Amino acid sequence: METKNIKYLNKDFSTLNQQLVEYAKTYYPNTYTDFTPSSPGMMFMEMASYVGDVLSFYLDNQIQENFLQFARQENNLYNLAYMMGYRPNVTNVSSVDIEFYQQVPSILSGSVYIPDFSYAVQLPAQAQIGSELQSISPFLINTSVDFSFSSSNDPTEVTVYSVNGNNPEYFLLKKTRSAVSSLINVQDFSFGSPQQFQTVEINASNIVEILDCFDSDGSEWYEVDYLAQDVVFDSIRNTNTNDPNFTEDADDAPYLLRLKQADRRFATRFIGPSTLQIQFGSGVVNNNDETIVPNPDNVGLGLPFEENKLTTSFSPSNFLFTDSYGISPSNTTLSIRYLTGGGVQANVQANVLNQLQSSEFSFISNELDPTTANYVFNSIQINNPIAADGGGDGDSAEEIRQNSMAQFNSQARTVTQDDYLVRALSLPSKYGSIAKVFASPKLANNTTPEEKIAALDLYCLSYDRSRHLRQPSEALKNNLKTYLSQYRMINDAVSIKNGYIINIGVNFEIIVLPNYNSNEVILRCINTLTTFFSINRWQINQPIIFRDIYAALDVIEGVQTVKNVYFNNLSGVDNGYSEYGYDIEGATIDGVLYPSIDPSIFEVKYPEQDIKGRVVSY
Repeated sequence: METKNIKYLNKDFSTLNQQLVEYAKTYYPNTYTDFTPSSPGMMFMEMASYVGDVLSFYLDNQIQENFLQFARQENNLYNLAYMMGYRPNVTNVSSVDIEFYQQVPSILSGSVYIPDFSYAVQLPAQAQIGSELQSISPFLINTSVDFSFSSSNDPTEVTVYSVNGNNPEYFLLKKTRSAVSSLINVQDFSFGSPQQFQTVEINASNIVEILDCFDSDGSEWYEVDYLAQDVVFDSIRNTNTNDPNFTEDADDAPYLLRLKQADRRFATRFIGPSTLQIQFGSGVVNNNDETIVPNPDNVGLGLPFEENKLTTSFSPSNFLFTDSYGISPSNTTLSIRYLTGGGVQANVQANVLNQLQSSEFSFISNELDPTTANYVFNSIQINNPIAADGGGDGDSAEEIRQNSMAQFNSQARTVTQDDYLVRALSLPSKYGSIAKVFASPKLANNTTPEEKIAALDLYCLSYDRSRHLRQPSEALKNNLKTYLSQYRMINDAVSIKNGYIINIGVNFEIIVLPNYNSNEVILRCINTLTTFFSINRWQINQPIIFRDIYAALDVIEGVQTVKNVYFNNLSGVDNGYSEYGYDIEGATIDGVLYPSIDPSIFEVKYPEQDIKGRVVSY
């Protein structure tokens, strides 16, 4: 049989049609010779070319949709994003600080009038804040408000509101909470007999996240990133009952962070801009394999033959090979609360969020004077002093592509020093506030050259109530250790240590231009240096460059020349400063004041008294 020459590179209508004509002329020269456009043979050739062109298009399109860089269909973009470890945003919520105010009567304690905190009120978490304007979307606070509680992370500001004679009659209490533009929605799902990997869908616009999920028996179901994840973070109040070891650190760390195994769990994923899919595991309540400790008798329990253990790849999250991945809900009803909101319209202006949408305020104490209690309750005020921002539409197709590729590189793991720094600073504030972090790698001393492991010293500092630096409490460091345990590499040994604080005083001498008030110029210089040495602008191991200080003072109105700038060390716990002394003169080289070899930070603790200046002449 003659081998016919078939070309496979033709894909569009014209080239396919031309190739069919050439094919007919070459191999059937005497069978068909009418190639005019109106001939029946040309009609069939053109129809075949038409089909070939359409098939080529769909083939190219399907290949293109398999690559994140070229995919255009929405569902494919979402699937590829999840494959890369990125969760697309279908909306962006706006955030704003809400200020809560209430009055409390004064009470005489010894010879001093203090606030009577028995009249303090509290507001539970997930309270909705609204506005008198109907067009304003509601906002949600994530944490409760308790005016009777004050700490470095959650201070209660107290001022005198009114006086009777020369004595305070009422005090004004103020709390600040962060709120997001979200509305709580509830949807129930009923389940019958257990099924493997059941899925349900929530269809709504601008879905933010799942708030919580409880079944008919009151058991909580936990959201995880993937069903094989059997450990979730859990928080408990830092009280003597929950953990007596860290009670004294409750001011620094109001909550303790714990790891908890969760057999009742689910994973979520967006399959479209307005559809959130919820997937459960395949286990049953009587087969709770998540609590089993691996041993030679149960590892590989689900494999058909024991010899397969030799070559099987095991995962600590599914070492039994029972494919449960958590419990599948059965014969129950799940009540799921989820948040919706966000968008550009959620960026509301200042001073419009002033109403609590439900009367959820309650007094701490029940034994109160009714008249005073009614006055105090009516004194409660809510307001947003600044405009909300951050609200916007969900991810565009290009944003999904770029964010997915960025997420794939990070994989939510802490690898570099910067990873540890950012992860430590992202610890939620209710577990303690990490103010400054410095990561310093070192080589473990107790290992041989063949057994070297990656060891890291993480130096941390926190804030006190006055936003001065202090060494973190043991409870805070323990919370940070628990938090990092789920992100660090398995061969990373992280040691959390206290950073060192070097308190300094700043002294400067300037020459003032003629016709300027010396006191006013000195005051402007002190204000500039106060801003310059604001602790928010300084990090651990950051040196002080004299040239920057001279430049900052030179541009102040009325300053002719900066004559001199020098520092002095302020130490002593009894004086309100750090316990560590420091050789300022020895650490100053070529106009740069260097911190110590041990990770430390310079702090001007009391700028109103630690920054001093004087006017000199030539």
